[in-house]
Amino acid sequence: MKKLLMSVAVSALMCGAANAENIGVAMVNTDNPFDQAMLAGIQAEAQRQGATLQIEVAENELQRQINQVENFIASKVDAIVVNVVDTDAAPKITELAKTAGIPLVYFNRQPVDEAVPEGVGYVGSNELDSGTMQMKEACRLMGGKGNILVIMGDLANQAARVRTQDIKDVIATPECSGIQILEEQAANWRRTEGMDLMTNWLSAGHQFDAVISNNDEMAIGAIQALKAAGTDMQKVVVAGIDATPDGLSAMQAGDLDITVFQDGEGQGAGAVRYALEIVKGAKKGGEMEWIPFKLVTPENLSEYLK
Repeated sequence: MKKLLMSVAVSALMCGAANAENIGVAMVNTDNPFDQAMLAGIQAEAQRQGATLQIEVAENELQRQINQVENFIASKVDAIVVNVVDTDAAPKITELAKTAGIPLVYFNRQPVDEAVPEGVGYVGSNELDSGTMQMKEACRLMGGKGNILVIMGDLANQAARVRTQDIKDVIATPECSGIQILEEQAANWRRTEGMDLMTNWLSAGHQFDAVISNNDEMAIGAIQALKAAGTDMQKVVVAGIDATPDGLSAMQAGDLDITVFQDGEGQGAGAVRYALEIVKGAKKGGEMEWIPFKLVTPENLSEYLK
């Protein structure tokens, strides 16, 4: 309820411009740093372009998000941007928007469709790069051999599935074939779940050389569990993805060895910009816009702390 009240307040603050385009924004959550970065990008771009926002948060409930999209359509918004709860459900949302004739842009979580139709777009980063960059660097630090634990995100999310497959594809290469996965389990992108999972693995007595996490939040949770157990952080490689402020702080402290920068603000801003371009006829949609991932290590950390 607090999140929804916040959303209404944000929407109200954005209103007031005559004839401004009104954009419906469907978020999965706003309770972690990366979600907050995307929302900040959305708000900044809407303000820059004089658009108003109607923001709804699904709190990871697919049917609630579908209902929110239906409400956007009923209120005749000019465009809809969606961070979809379940990427497999994107065709349903696409059908709703197409039937209503309202431009739709997905962001961050890529729809399962291989191509988006006219009037629909996608803004995000290519997940084939994220887990690949992460695991290649981990392989280098491990000397191409050792045992790893893999912490996965929400498996309803295409990013979690692809990032995990990236890890497996890298260790299938000759230079990294000495690496084995001991365990892989989901912690749903959350720090607390990552900590609980790592605690359970430690209790099981696993002997491992690295913890490879689908995002920084779960990696930080794992670090908290490792430190609570008295683990020497210099003897284990910990890798995340997203380069969130907390992730960068963990790297600065010497606990996180690898992360991959994903531009959340850029994705949010790009989704609003793309949606307005479709509304104004500057674009037809039907395309995916990619914002590159970038590997972050202690060697180039200072560039991202800025």
